[in-house]
Amino acid sequence: MFNGILYYPLPKSMNLEQTFRHSWARYAGAIVLVAFAATLRVWPLQVLESSLAWLTFYPAVMLAALYGGLASGFLATVLTCFTVTFLWPLLVALPFIRNPFDFLGMAIFAFSGIMISCIVEAMHQANERANDAQMQVESQALASAKGEQFIKSIINALPDMVGYWDKDLRFRFANNAYLEWFGKLPEEIIGTDIRDLMGERLFALNQPYILGALAGERQQFQRTLTKADGNVGYLLGNYIPDIDADGAVTGIFILASEVTKLKEAEAQLELAASVFENTAEGIAVTDAHGVILSVNPAFTEITGYAAEEAIGQNPRILKSNRHDQAFYLAIWQDIAANGRWKGDIWNRRKDGEVYLERITITMICDSAGKPIRYVSVFNDIMDLWRKDEYLRHLAFHDALTGLPNRSLLMERLDRHMVMAQREQFGMALMFLDLDRFKYVNDTFGHDVGDEILREVAQRLLTLVRQSDTVARLGGDEFVIQLNNPAHKDEVAHIASRVASVVSEPMEFRGKAVQVETSIGIAMFPADGQTPVELIKNADAAMYAAKEAGKNTFRFFEHTMTAHTKEQQSE
Repeated sequence: MFNGILYYPLPKSMNLEQTFRHSWARYAGAIVLVAFAATLRVWPLQVLESSLAWLTFYPAVMLAALYGGLASGFLATVLTCFTVTFLWPLLVALPFIRNPFDFLGMAIFAFSGIMISCIVEAMHQANERANDAQMQVESQALASAKGEQFIKSIINALPDMVGYWDKDLRFRFANNAYLEWFGKLPEEIIGTDIRDLMGERLFALNQPYILGALAGERQQFQRTLTKADGNVGYLLGNYIPDIDADGAVTGIFILASEVTKLKEAEAQLELAASVFENTAEGIAVTDAHGVILSVNPAFTEITGYAAEEAIGQNPRILKSNRHDQAFYLAIWQDIAANGRWKGDIWNRRKDGEVYLERITITMICDSAGKPIRYVSVFNDIMDLWRKDEYLRHLAFHDALTGLPNRSLLMERLDRHMVMAQREQFGMALMFLDLDRFKYVNDTFGHDVGDEILREVAQRLLTLVRQSDTVARLGGDEFVIQLNNPAHKDEVAHIASRVASVVSEPMEFRGKAVQVETSIGIAMFPADGQTPVELIKNADAAMYAAKEAGKNTFRFFEHTMTAHTKEQQSE
């Protein structure tokens, strides 16, 4: 109480200076009022009856005390009463004091003013406290309402479904997502029994989880449901018991998330994983630095490397060394430019076998376009390659001897002529025809004749370099292409050696058989500028060798062409 009186509240609009002036102005007013009342008491009214003091001076004292207390607080009240009761009468009315009891009267009325001031102030403070308490209650209620609305706004903004059942399984709350799933309005769902919303079939499915939650245990499950729009959706549901301070379950919180898109994504991932595991193509996934992260079973089947052996390694473990660095550099340049490369690569299995694979390498980038993965999909095409090579071999090789045929010979001659012209070196072509082959073929049979042709082919291959070509044109005609011979004498030496080796006896079925050969030689570029011209002139030289007695050789001379034409016209 006295604390309130000491610090009597003033208008809130006043600043410190205004408050000071206001307080002391009212204190001064109280002093003036008491002084006026005391003056009336001791001077103008001294001729009046003393009883008039009760109507003038004493009420003035009490009012001054009351006014001073209300205006300026307890300290101002005490000072006012002290001044009125003791100082002012002593200073002003001392010569005229007739009754000592006037001091007692003034003290009583001053004390009364003080008490009234205290009572009024106490009532004022009590009223203030009551107002403050009321405002605090209202503020708390407003804050609680705002907090509840804020929480509801958050829950309604959630994409997941949130609801609450009381222990009697009646809905008490459902957020917007919950209402949208079932296509209901709040007034249609709040207060309803859960069976009415779910239906008996769905309730029966969920009943074990509901009973578990009512028993105080959290429940989680997945469910397929039909939405209000008729579409089928997948839910991940949680029933969470609401347990009070006494441990009793008072309701169930419902948290449900639609996982339809997640389920679809999982299905896609499962499909992709199934394809990854079961596809016949080998698959390897690497990081941006080329370190293998994952391989499928087909990778192991093709390469021989188990997953644990390949993961963490670089694909270079498969390198066959059949390709140079420029080949691989071109591949990665193509991937960087186009995001993908497709082609054939020779690789090596774990056991060391070299094989051909058809591979597609794809670059995977992040949202910023930075490479983060490389995926290689490949298959073993060795069987296909062997078939292609076999068909190519049949197309360009003699079926009996395995030697290049006319088509392959013409291709090689054309290529080597271009190379010889560019690098300024020569080339020689030997045209061979077996002597007496028809007689041997007719005498010993075609089977022996075929064996003789195969044996001649093998003997010719032993006489030439790997860069040279031995071909069979058909029948008993063979061609030897010599690349870059040192000089004409070297060609003559080889031709002599060929004639000698071919004429060595052969034994078939216990019988000795001998054939000889006539050889015609044409030199490039002097004796022909094209493959056809070179073969034609070598053939003419071969006829000249036969006329010379067979089992010998002749170099082409331009006069031979005219002689050959005369023989063909006869």
